[in-house]
Amino acid sequence: MDEFLNAALGFPAVIFGAALVVVVCFWLLVLAGAADQHSFDSDLDSGTVGFGGVPVTVSVSLLVVVAWFGSLTGTVLLHQVPATGAPRAVLAIAVLAGSLFLAWGTVRLVAHLFRRYFPAEPPPSRKDFVGRVCTVRTGSVSASFGQAEVASADGSTAIVQVRQAPRAALLAEPHAEELLVSGSTGLLYAYDEEGEFFWVSPYDAALDPGPKAKPGGLPENMNG
Repeated sequence: MDEFLNAALGFPAVIFGAALVVVVCFWLLVLAGAADQHSFDSDLDSGTVGFGGVPVTVSVSLLVVVAWFGSLTGTVLLHQVPATGAPRAVLAIAVLAGSLFLAWGTVRLVAHLFRRYFPAEPPPSRKDFVGRVCTVRTGSVSASFGQAEVASADGSTAIVQVRQAPRAALLAEPHAEELLVSGSTGLLYAYDEEGEFFWVSPYDAALDPGPKAKPGGLPENMNG
């Protein structure tokens, strides 16, 4: 027992031991619901070191565990070597480097084997806004100019370029293409990749095909 404690508190095992305590505390917070296991996925890119495809917290936790075990084993073996001074320091650094290399190789292999169980979410796309309702923020919208504010699925908002197809020829109204003005509600129904703008049309909630409530409080399709 004393040999284990001496090795755990010795260099370099003590470094990874401290990191292991942090990892254990983090996962206890996850179990308690006070932290999210995907907290650092957007802040760190583990793909650059070969860990891509699995959550950052999982790969880092496994890295720390394997490095701690490797350094602990190496420290125990190091205590059996009758070396002191500079030679012992060099051996300790070699154990540190070897533990990190072992951990990196192990995590990279595990990530390669299990990344299929952690499907990557598709990156956000402007096409995600198609079918959403927007609010015009420019004086008007024409076939060549216009901007609108639209809310994404996560609640954030963005200003996008919008265009309205000319309607004068169809409606015989000289200014029909200016139906959308500042504050108007529009529907983004298509995205033009070449021009990088959305086609928008006027939107009226009263024209929504969903069930309408009558004065009695029941939808029309429920009144027999």
